[in-house]
Amino acid sequence: MTILKTLASAAVLSLATAVPAMAEKLSLSQISSYFNTLKTVKSDFMQISDDGSVQTGTLFIQRPGKMRFEYDPPQKALVLASNNAVAIFDNRAKGAPETYPLGRTPLSIILARKVNLQSANAVVGHSYDGKHTIVTAQDPKNPDIGRIQMKFSASPVTLDEWVIQDAHGGSTTIRLGDTKTGMTYPRALFDIDTERSKRSR
Repeated sequence: MTILKTLASAAVLSLATAVPAMAEKLSLSQISSYFNTLKTVKSDFMQISDDGSVQTGTLFIQRPGKMRFEYDPPQKALVLASNNAVAIFDNRAKGAPETYPLGRTPLSIILARKVNLQSANAVVGHSYDGKHTIVTAQDPKNPDIGRIQMKFSASPVTLDEWVIQDAHGGSTTIRLGDTKTGMTYPRALFDIDTERSKRSR
C-alpha cells in the first residue's frame, strides 16, 4: 500500500511546549529543544496524498522510539513504530505486516532519544514564510530514504504540518489538529507483536 509506505517513512508529532515564543524564524536549536521536551503526544490528523485522496485518524507518540498511526473506520490500516522497527498493517483484517528498520525511515530523525537538527547535513532547508518556520531534514547517514519537511508556528512552538518526500518523488502531507501531551500509554499500544496477534484471530 504505497500511501502507507510513504507515511511510515515519516514521522511525526506536534504540540505546545515551554519554548519561548518568537515572531520570526525559529532556530534549529529551539526546534530541537521542542522535540526533546515532548514525551507523549496524542493528535488527530488529516493525510493528503499525491492523488488528492484524504484520510483521517489519530496519532500517538511516546518518545523515544514509539509511534502509532491509527486510521479512522472503515479503514483497518495501522502504522506502528517500536523496538527499532516500523510495521505497516494494511486494510486486511488478517495478515503479517510489512516491516522496515526504523533507522531506514525519516521517523528516526524525530523519534531519536536526542534530536539534534544542528548535526552535520541533517537539515537541507531552513526558511520562514511569514507565518511558519519551515525545516526540511534528512538522515545524513541515509539520505536515500527521503526527507521530511516540517512547518512550525510560534507562540508557543508547535508543529502544525509536515510533508514526507519519498525517494521516488512522491509526497504525503500530514496536517495535525487538536493535540494533547502528558498522557500515560499502555505498553501494548505500540507493541507490534500484540497487534499482529490481535489481527490473526
